[in-house]
Formats: sequence, structure tokens, C-alpha cells
Amino acid sequence: MEAELLTKLVALGGEPPREIATRHTWAQLESRRLIETETTTLSAIEASEETLVWGAAASIRALNGMVVELARTSIPILFVGESGTGKEVYARGLHRLSGGEAGQFLKISCPGMNARHFLHEMRSALSKKSTTVLLDEIDELNPECQRHLLTFAGDNGILEGREDGGIRVISATTTDLQKEVDVGRLRRELYFRINGACLKLPPLRHRVEDIPAFTEYFLSRHAEKLKKRAPTLNQETLEVLVSYDWPGNVRELENVARKIVALGDLNLAVSDLRVARMIRPAGMNAAKFSSLKMAAKAASRQTERELILQALERTKWNRKRAARELQISYKSLLYKLKQIETPTSKSEE
Repeated sequence: MEAELLTKLVALGGEPPREIATRHTWAQLESRRLIETETTTLSAIEASEETLVWGAAASIRALNGMVVELARTSIPILFVGESGTGKEVYARGLHRLSGGEAGQFLKISCPGMNARHFLHEMRSALSKKSTTVLLDEIDELNPECQRHLLTFAGDNGILEGREDGGIRVISATTTDLQKEVDVGRLRRELYFRINGACLKLPPLRHRVEDIPAFTEYFLSRHAEKLKKRAPTLNQETLEVLVSYDWPGNVRELENVARKIVALGDLNLAVSDLRVARMIRPAGMNAAKFSSLKMAAKAASRQTERELILQALERTKWNRKRAARELQISYKSLLYKLKQIETPTSKSEE
């Protein structure tokens, strides 16, 4: 079992737990990795989909190492991360790495869950020989369901009530549960029972070095699915992808890659990202305006900026065509472009 866990960890770019490293030297593991991963990074990403989240970033490598080590225990795990960072991927990976294939993985979506349905799910988990239960968006679990969960979970956070052992609880949330406890929306005793180990998933904007590899992988994947040729990323598009904030994280990046393949036009597919990137620095803060007149003027400039950028995107950055569409002179458009500091257009006609 240890050798299998270590092989998976090495493939993900992590390091072995110290107590295991004494029996399996890192040199041996690294040698095995070099032999087994002469494949490309894309293959490594594909392989990681069945275990954890691939990443070259130090934050992901450290996270994967902790998950592999925690897989050797039965303590409850709390995953905290923004939407699209891979909380369910990690929960399922932890289930597999723990040797959970012999039992079932049960996901319970907490939003809108009533007490009767929740009790049914809990009893179902105990009767179906589940070995792992994921409580997704646990911050949305209502007070009555929280009370029922406490009756199932022992002091160690394991769901009890079965002779062949308990059920591991993995919880996932996008919010700070300590704040939910402080305002009374989450029971304090429940928080401590599900929080045996809290693992925070880094957002994609904090691991930009992984964006190019992920994009290439998703392009290849969806080109195969859509039976189209995968476009080759140019430097300009890559800069847009790397500088974007990615509020939807890896999930949003995959959607953009699929859009690129479907449209077959890099500039058109990432036009929304380019506009968002340019508009963001000009965002307004109401506190900095001392009068309604100043606020109105700023709002007018912001609206004008957005209209100009949208027209440029529709015309693929052809400034003369954009000027005609905006019903202003070409000279006026050049002046306004200079004011809002947009990139120089590549097309004039």
C-alpha cells in the first residue's frame, strides 16, 4: 500500500512522508519517476485526474504531499477553497488513496437539505458499506441537520453505528467556517468534529505557472472530444490567460479552452478575458469621490471605456471599423484609446 501511495505522490510532484522515506529512498523514487514519466506534462495531468490535482506550483506540491500522508489515517478532513479549485477531486482522491475502492464514496450536497432527507442519506451511508462521505458546502447545512450529524459523528469525527468500522467524513466549503461559528450559523462542537485537518486549496491565480500546461491539456482534451484540431497558443493569448484572475479557477480555465477549440479563433475566444483584464484596473471605489458630479463623470468614463473595448473586440481590434460602429471619427477614437491606454491595434482597414 505504501509503495502505491508513494508512486502516485511522486507522479504528482510531491515528496514522501518522512517515516516512509526511511524505507523507500527518494533517489529510488525519483529514478522510478524519470522512467515512468518520460511522457509529457499533459500525460501527468491526465494521470492525476484519478488521484489528486496536478501542479508544478509549490503550493499544490505541498498540498498533495499532505493529502497522501493523511490518506493513511481516518481523521476527518475539511477542504476549504474557492469554487473550481478541486475540492471534490481531492475528496475522491483521498477516498481512493485510503484504499476506499472496496467501499462506496457518497456525496451529500448540503444546500437545501431537509432533516428527513439528511437522515435518509446518513442511514443509507451506514447500510451501503460506504467508507467515505463528502459533505459538500457544509456551511449551508441547516441547524436541524447539524444536530442530526452530531448524533452520528463520534468525538473523533467518524460516523459510527456499524460493526465493521466507521465512515470517514470529508467536508468541503468555500467560506471561513470559523466566521460561521462566530455568527452562530454553524455549531461550534460540529466544527471541531469535522475539522480534524483543515486543508486550504490555492486558487489558480496563485499558481500561474500551472496555467500554460493546464491550457494545453484542456485544448488537447476538447479537440479530441469535438473532433477538431487543437489551436496552438501564441504569446499574446498566453499573456491574457496568465494575467486573468480566474474567479472560477481550473473549471473556468477548462471552459475557456473548450471555447477556443469550438470557435477555432484564439482572439475571439479570449476577448471577454481581455476586456475584463483591461476594465479591472479602472474599477471605481465610491469612497474616493467627493461629489455626485465627480462620481457621474467617472461612471461616464467607465461606460465609455467598456463600449470602446467591446466594439474593438467585435471588430477584432480594427480601429476604423470600430470607430464607424461607435459613430465617432477615427481621430476621436485614437484620442480616446490613448486616454484609456489600450494596446495598439494591429488592423486599420
